Amino acid sequence: MIAWTIYLTFAGAVLALLVPRRLCRWIALLTCVLDLIGSVEAFFQSKAGAFTTIIDAQWIAALGMHYHLAADGVSLTLCLVTAITALSAVLFSWNVRERANEFYFWLLLVVAGSYGVFLSADLFLLFLFYELVIIPKYFLIAIFGSTNKEYGAMKLTLYSFFGGVLVFIGILAAYAASNSLDLNQLSHFEFSLALQRWAFPLLFLGFAVLAGIWPLHTWAPTGHVAAPTAGSMLLAGIVMKLGAYGALRVAMNIFPQGFFMWRNVIAVLAVIGIVYAAAVALRQRDLKFVIGYSSVSHMGFILLGFAAANALGVSGAVLQMFSHGVIGALLFAVAGTMIYRRTHTRDLEALSALNLSRTLPFAAVTFVIASAASMGIPGFSGFAAEITILIGVWKAYPLAAWVTGAGMVLVAAFTLRALKQSFFGERAGEAEPREPLARFDPITFPEKLGAVVLMFSTIAVGVYPRLLLDRIEPAVRAMRFLQ
Repeated sequence: MIAWTIYLTFAGAVLALLVPRRLCRWIALLTCVLDLIGSVEAFFQSKAGAFTTIIDAQWIAALGMHYHLAADGVSLTLCLVTAITALSAVLFSWNVRERANEFYFWLLLVVAGSYGVFLSADLFLLFLFYELVIIPKYFLIAIFGSTNKEYGAMKLTLYSFFGGVLVFIGILAAYAASNSLDLNQLSHFEFSLALQRWAFPLLFLGFAVLAGIWPLHTWAPTGHVAAPTAGSMLLAGIVMKLGAYGALRVAMNIFPQGFFMWRNVIAVLAVIGIVYAAAVALRQRDLKFVIGYSSVSHMGFILLGFAAANALGVSGAVLQMFSHGVIGALLFAVAGTMIYRRTHTRDLEALSALNLSRTLPFAAVTFVIASAASMGIPGFSGFAAEITILIGVWKAYPLAAWVTGAGMVLVAAFTLRALKQSFFGERAGEAEPREPLARFDPITFPEKLGAVVLMFSTIAVGVYPRLLLDRIEPAVRAMRFLQ
């Protein structure tokens, strides 16, 4: 059923564009529900550690290209977080009225392309889906965004194309040397050390641009702020994971010796990204900028887990992909829909005077839970992922683990600052406010349902991380760079 997530989502996108406007959101919701059912069913039925073929059909015979889909615990985990994030994004966009057909069309195209990336076992097919995601995310931001939306959309797109060029050069190098595009075959091909020395950094960096690697991370906060709520949720929950997945599945797995030549550089860039982005977030006044830099910092944990090059660190990195996907989506949902749509401001100084904990109590509770998960408080997926990464990193880079710990203090600092000023500001402790409380529209049922789905996901994995790790770790151990 997992292959049908691609077909159903593309079909849902076309239907959402063609049906009457009053039906397009229901088409999008039904599509995402079916995707979630298929993802959950495939995830819990999967027992294979290796990247196992789902379908393999000849596509372009002259070039050896196949329509080849495969799955393992890593790809199925990312399909699962894609389904959860997409469903929640539709629910938080339930009240979109202007050009709604186009909105859901672009949204579902991003989701469909993401499923294609996570399930592709042919390198050219993966690249095709990877590039396909760029177009709809541009229009989603440029048409439906805010706050310098044209600039944010163009900057994100240009960075994506720059990374795509590097990836394409790396793919050509791998194909020219091996005469194959099959990821399973490429992972067992003995590439020369000279080729791996220069081809690995091209491939890894090309994908890592989309993962927000420092210093090529600046598109992420700008893109997050410019995007509509659903766009920010998809960027944090899904799109940034495409880059991390490509770095792991393609660059590290087919050029393992090149990876070990460059892993120290990756570790250094990851640690800088964690600390730098957290420090910058501490100085932001726009709530979405705070969350945007938070995403860059948390993605640094993923890259650091990769650099650890052991089963624990890499498994924790994949778990962090899931964790940050749901937590980042939840934070952006609160900031973009529950707060901004009602108050028309994201300025923390302005929000601190509104006493939102009294007027929007559900939003306050949701943001407290999301903040706790983001800080890595035990009981949430963020803790399970980060502690797994740090244990793996400690074995490889003890100093990096110490520096990262300082970065986690900064994460707690900017998160608590944003939480206090957003919901528990100047008048939060007053028994009787000096001025009447501002009245805002109540949180809608779709918004509550979307928030509950995301909160349940982070709590369930935080309480029982083996739910994911039992499937992630065998898949990681089957990858070539650990052998």
